[in-house]
Amino acid sequence: MESGPAVFAGTTFALFGAALLVWTGARILHRAPVAHGVSPVVSTALATLFGVLFLVLGVWCFTHI
Repeated sequence: MESGPAVFAGTTFALFGAALLVWTGARILHRAPVAHGVSPVVSTALATLFGVLFLVLGVWCFTHI
C-alpha cells in the first residue's frame, strides 16, 4: 500500500521535469524567451536546473518503492 503514493509522486515529478526540459529546449531552438522580463541566460539556466531537479526527484521516488 505504501508504494502507491511513491509511484504517483515519481510519475508526477518525472513527467513535469521532462516536460519542462522539452519546453525549455523548444524555446531555445526557436530563439524565444523562456520567461518574459528576465535575463535569457538566467531564465534558461533556472528552467534547465529545475527540470533536471524534478527528473532526479522522480527517479529517486521510483528507487524507493
